[in-house]
Amino acid sequence: MAKTGYGKRSTGDEDPYADPDFAHLSARERDLAVFIDHLRDGHLMGYKAIAAEHPGYGQQATRAALANLSNAGHLHRIREHITLEDDSMRWVTRTYWSRTPRSAAWWEEFARARDGRIVTDGYEPGLARIEEAQEAVPEAEPAPAPADGQQPSAAYRTLTEVVDADCRMPLSEGDCRSLETLAAEWLSRGSTPEDITRALTDGLPSAVSNPGGFARKRLENKMPPKKAKVRQQKAALRGRVDRVLRACLTCDADERTVEIIQAVCRDCRVELGLETPEGERIPQMPATFLSRPMLTAGEVHEWATQVREAGGLRSPGGRALRRGV
Repeated sequence: MAKTGYGKRSTGDEDPYADPDFAHLSARERDLAVFIDHLRDGHLMGYKAIAAEHPGYGQQATRAALANLSNAGHLHRIREHITLEDDSMRWVTRTYWSRTPRSAAWWEEFARARDGRIVTDGYEPGLARIEEAQEAVPEAEPAPAPADGQQPSAAYRTLTEVVDADCRMPLSEGDCRSLETLAAEWLSRGSTPEDITRALTDGLPSAVSNPGGFARKRLENKMPPKKAKVRQQKAALRGRVDRVLRACLTCDADERTVEIIQAVCRDCRVELGLETPEGERIPQMPATFLSRPMLTAGEVHEWATQVREAGGLRSPGGRALRRGV
C-alpha cells in the first residue's frame, strides 16, 4: 500500500467488474487492467511496485502497459496541492483508475473538478502517532504438520481453503506445510483467516503457474506490521485542494514543464511508440539493424571494403588503406 493519502483512487460511479470491460485491450493490457481493477484504493501504482506484485510481467513490460492503459483512457495521474487548516501545505500525487475508458476531455474536466475540494482523508499527519519502538511480539514458532488424528492448525487450515475462494490458487499439501509458519505469523500479528485469503487472491492474473511460490511471495511482501502502541489520538485535519496539476504516468513530470496528452507526456509517448497529435512516433531503427535479404557477392565486397577502410586495414591486394602506413 502507498503512504496514506497517495496511490490508487477509483473515479467512482461505475458498474461492478465484468469480463467484457477490457475486451478492447490487448492480452497484456487486459491482464494488467483486471489486476489493477481488483487492487484496493491506496495501493502503490508505480510500474516497479506493480511488476513486483504481478508474476507475469517485468518492469519494462509493465511500464509500457500502464502507458497503453492511460492512452486507452483508464488511468490518469493527478498532483494536488493541499492547504490544511493549520496553514501547512503539501503536494499529494494520486493515480485515478476508471474501469470505463474515458476521453482526454473527460479526464481534463475530472482533474479541474478536484480544485477547491475539501479533503480530510489521508492528508493529516496521522490519526494516531505510533511509537517507533514497537511492542515486543513473540516470534511465531513453526507449527508442526498435522499428523493423523490431530486437528490441523488455523494457519494450515486457512491455506487449504484458499482454493475455495479462487480456483487459480490450489495449494498442495507440501505448499501448505511450507507456508504454515508464514500464515501463523500473520495470525499472531492480528490478521484473520479472511485477511490471509484476501491477500492471496486479490488481483490475481488470469493464470497462476506456481501457486505455492506466488503465495509465498504474497505472504512475505504483504506481511502486516507487528502490533504497535498507540501513544496519542489526534483528530484529522481538514484541508482544501487549491491547485491541481496533471502528471505523466511514466516519468512523473507535470504540466508545468511538459505537455500531457492522455496522461502521458509527449517525450514518453514518442519513446513508447504512442502517437502524438501530429502523428509523431518513436524514431525509426537505423537501417543497419533492420533485417535484410541475402546480399549479393558485390555487396559483400563493398561492405568488407568499407569495414577495412574504417579500421585502417590493408586491401586484399596488400595496399595500405590508411595514410602514412
